[in-house]
Amino acid sequence: MSRLKISALALIALSLGACQSLFQPGYDKPLKTEREAWEHIKPGCTRDDCPLVNLDTVHFPDEPVLDTLVQHRLLEMTRDNPDVAPAPTLQAYQEQFLSAAQANNSTYLQAKVREQHDGLVIVELSSYLDTGGAHGMPGRGFITWSRQQHKALNLADMVVPGQEATFWMAAQEAHRGWLIASKLDQDAEFVKNWPFQRTENIALASDAVVLKYNVYSIAPYAMGHIELKIPYARLNGVIRPELRPGRG
Repeated sequence: MSRLKISALALIALSLGACQSLFQPGYDKPLKTEREAWEHIKPGCTRDDCPLVNLDTVHFPDEPVLDTLVQHRLLEMTRDNPDVAPAPTLQAYQEQFLSAAQANNSTYLQAKVREQHDGLVIVELSSYLDTGGAHGMPGRGFITWSRQQHKALNLADMVVPGQEATFWMAAQEAHRGWLIASKLDQDAEFVKNWPFQRTENIALASDAVVLKYNVYSIAPYAMGHIELKIPYARLNGVIRPELRPGRG
């Protein structure tokens, strides 16, 4: 092949590569975020025990659907009565809560980006609602957002069809490992009273699949939010190949 033909082929290849780089989204570049943080107390209150609402959340100006979803999920975490619909906006919730709140009542809501990798955005949500009981009620949640699919992934989106049962078997193994590491496997009463459960809080982190549990689910309140991790190596053939870290 002549040098002229080789040069022409090289130019074509370079041109194609340039076109691909122009039209393919740059998922290796983190999605832009903006923080919103404020704390408001009940209007007119000047005491030390004023009711308050504290918000520390994140916005995604380039992903409006994700931005709306984060607000929706935070509002869902404010519900202490399943028969009552949440407020339509965080501002409306603040006004509703403070108008009825008593001394020392408080709400804390937080959404933060735990990490971004391989076109996925992992958002961790936290809440704490204190309406005067023995202690406040905390909550946790995850959003695993696919920038390519423009949606939040649930377990069915994450696993190969027909592999959900295998996934939960691996989760049970992780739970047993946590019991052993915490030396709780030696406490027969604990094992009986706090058995393994499934959770909807699942995140495809860069180092492992993470499962987060709310208080009173698999452990007493005092132990907080238990987090289990399943290594990707344990999930070969279970997690969809295109969602495994480093696929690109």
